Amino acid sequence: MIPFLLFIAIIIGTIYFFQPKKKIDLNTISINTDDLEKQVLFFSRLSVEEKTRFIEEVKYFLASVKITGVDTGITETDKLLVASSAVIPVFHFKGWRYYNLQEVLLYSDAIDMNFSSTGQGRDILGMVGTGYLEGKMLLSKPALELGFDNRTDKNNTAIHEFVHLIDKMDGETDGVPKLLMNQQYVIPWLDMIHQEMKKIAANRSDINVYAYTNQTEFFAVVAEYFFERPDLLQQKHPDLYKMLLMMFKQA
Repeated sequence: MIPFLLFIAIIIGTIYFFQPKKKIDLNTISINTDDLEKQVLFFSRLSVEEKTRFIEEVKYFLASVKITGVDTGITETDKLLVASSAVIPVFHFKGWRYYNLQEVLLYSDAIDMNFSSTGQGRDILGMVGTGYLEGKMLLSKPALELGFDNRTDKNNTAIHEFVHLIDKMDGETDGVPKLLMNQQYVIPWLDMIHQEMKKIAANRSDINVYAYTNQTEFFAVVAEYFFERPDLLQQKHPDLYKMLLMMFKQA
């Protein structure tokens, strides 16, 4: 049985995610479709009809979430990449909204635990804010751009962080996105996670070793892999690929 508090969180989350769209005049938001074609491989592979819907979702995100440069200037392309990172994981969930995000903060480089982008000990490329930073996402601008420039490395920091947000929306950031999967798949998914983590620990997997950190990071890392190199994931990890295909409604 689903614990009562989790059940309530899912109900509230579902109401927020699939609530009717706010009345926003998307025609007032300009999108450079040439940039989307060149920069976002996911977009370039869509049908004409799907591209139209993708653009609408990008516009809605840009109208709903503030994107701020903290210690760096940001371009329209940077904003487009942030919005695309948000739309890609949930593209097949029509009406999905990130009700738990109000602002994305872009930094000039990696940051440390004090949110400084200068000095030593800076190894944070992205994070979902908590506490007084609740409702905010922090991203390294170079990491954001590299995630779309390099199409062979299986990494995309911004998608990684938006997957954390998706995971968080059922009330727990635990690597088990209950809003994406039926209850019957939870145990098989957990088994799959731990089997693969053992392979990572034994250096018998091509999945980024960071996935070994915990279940939460495993989910975000393999989601990056799934959206960046779906063909390779299908070849190397067919069962994992099928599970993610089901979760993100790509089938």
